[in-house]
Amino acid sequence: MSYTNLVSFGHAAYFGIGAYTTGILMKQLGVPFVLAFPAAGVLAGALALVFGFFCVRVTRIYFAMLTLAFAQIVWAICFKWNEVTGGEQGMPEIPYPSFDWVDGVAAWLPFVGGYRTSEYFYFLSLVLVGLCIWALRRIVRSPFGRMLETIRENAERAEFIGVNVRRWELVAFALAGGFAGLAGGLFGIFNRGVFPDFAYWTKSSEVLIMTLLGGMGTFYGPTIGAFALIVLNQQITSYTEYWPLILGSILILLLFVFPGGIGGALAALARRLEGRFRPA
Repeated sequence: MSYTNLVSFGHAAYFGIGAYTTGILMKQLGVPFVLAFPAAGVLAGALALVFGFFCVRVTRIYFAMLTLAFAQIVWAICFKWNEVTGGEQGMPEIPYPSFDWVDGVAAWLPFVGGYRTSEYFYFLSLVLVGLCIWALRRIVRSPFGRMLETIRENAERAEFIGVNVRRWELVAFALAGGFAGLAGGLFGIFNRGVFPDFAYWTKSSEVLIMTLLGGMGTFYGPTIGAFALIVLNQQITSYTEYWPLILGSILILLLFVFPGGIGGALAALARRLEGRFRPA
């Protein structure tokens, strides 16, 4: 939403595709994580490319509704295809990656051994997420990212000067789907199971809430929003069951008082402090 101004209501489809891809490859076919994880991103990106071919032909609310329609198709397949996806029961007991090689490394490096498998997977996820954020940062700072910002500011003018807007939007949509598939692959293992809810439209709404909460206009805004949403969920649900009511109130307050979200508010505060302490 910050770089191409495409609002997708069906992003959970690629999250779910990545999760099921990793789960099927690792649990049913015995494929190692080092191959199953990138396969999740490749397959999710490929399907995003196919779906996006139709979605980018329309704009604004029609684009959002078409992405939602494709996502519901994916959810229905996950929910009904019992032989492959497990249907309504999902696919429990997704195995962790093998960390047998850690024992050999622990003999040479201190503080490496002695952890549980779940903790090793946490460290692995931390590294992979960091690499994905680094890759996304490089992408949005490249000429490709600048072109996306040009399309966001004025798609008609970009098309007038010879830019194939639909092609650039399609590539951006496929990239977003690929990274969502990688996220789904990690989450399926972390959750120790993959279920149809991963591809349901409510999961897409979580992504939109994270973006609105953190700030649409900043690169790290969605990351801040994801952290804030998880913390709010854990804290508020420990006191009351009316957590969605409180979250909705917080979002309304942010949209009126801080339209840029938490990230935008922090950036504005930093600029104000910089102006106050800057030498005359």
